[in-house]
Amino acid sequence: MISKIWLSAPHLGTSEEQYVKQAFTDNWIAPVGPQLSEFESAIDVYLNASSFSTALSSGTAAIHLALKLLDVTIGDEVICQSFTFCATANPITYLGAIPVFIDSEPGTWNMCPVVLEAAIKDRIQQNKKPKAIIFVDLYGMPAKIEALLKVASAYDIPVIEDAAEALGSTYKKRKCGTFGQFSIFSFNGNKIITTSGGGALVSRTKALQERTLFYATQAKEPAAHYEHQHIGFNYRLSNVCAAIGKGQMEVLETRIAQRQANHRFYQEFFSGSKDISVFTSPDQKYQSNYWLSCILINSSASFSPTALIDHLAKHSIEARLLWKPLHLQPVFKTNAYYGGSVCEDLFNRGVCLPSGSNLTPSDRLRIAEVLSEFLKRK
Repeated sequence: MISKIWLSAPHLGTSEEQYVKQAFTDNWIAPVGPQLSEFESAIDVYLNASSFSTALSSGTAAIHLALKLLDVTIGDEVICQSFTFCATANPITYLGAIPVFIDSEPGTWNMCPVVLEAAIKDRIQQNKKPKAIIFVDLYGMPAKIEALLKVASAYDIPVIEDAAEALGSTYKKRKCGTFGQFSIFSFNGNKIITTSGGGALVSRTKALQERTLFYATQAKEPAAHYEHQHIGFNYRLSNVCAAIGKGQMEVLETRIAQRQANHRFYQEFFSGSKDISVFTSPDQKYQSNYWLSCILINSSASFSPTALIDHLAKHSIEARLLWKPLHLQPVFKTNAYYGGSVCEDLFNRGVCLPSGSNLTPSDRLRIAEVLSEFLKRK
């Protein structure tokens, strides 16, 4: 039977098993342990900025805690990028707050700064000044960060950077995950590195990191007994999972290079196509890790994204549509949306192609042959 080529499979190095075995040998199976603090330190060293990371159970949990630390509460409005996975917006609702969705701009596919400012002005006119802004570095592509932060600063609104997919990407040579009051990462199984499941909240100060840890470990007050003055959460990453992350951080640069090589492969393959363009950094300011390599199919093409995906699937090659914009999701159908149809058009024409760092030369050859077969028929 032919082996399946996955969209983005986990890719372990040589140290992860050793670190997990060490956790078992030393009986650090409880939630905390040395691997946990070492994993967090490795993230902070890599980011090389004023970064204080707290490893958590998921990137979703990280967004939830960031909002909590910004005092977002019932009835508040939080501006959110529409073109993203639901985990960016769902935590807003956990706190009883209301997502307000913003369209993308076509260069980076991320939140449009112009639309953002228009939305803020309109919400303020309605006496609904947003409590926070969440922008995303989608598919590893840095957003127009400088412009977004300038708008946020002008209206004194704090920013959360959802860099779940962008560990290793840079904007103006500064690492994604170091912008805004808070940043978050995901270490889910399909991300550029993984802890099986997990994430991190990156704070700008040690005091905020300590507050994050307080809420992530059930908000226990310093007392001889269990004393609680606040509602806390069980969000701490397991020490065993952190052991995997510690090993993954050792191969991060290699994984970035491998994902970027996949992107170059697709660029070369589609270079002569009149129907398909590869999603690429607008200029040198934006250095993507190319977590996923994505393409857009021209509206004039004789085939659809689903036809291409179905053809690949028949040959055991996984591909997927781009994220469906959140303002088009039934669960958010009554939420405010600002912008035009940029993200809707991207959803209608885009495909994510296999991008795992463990793609082999033979995998790429097989992908190229299957794609060539499909395109020749069209």
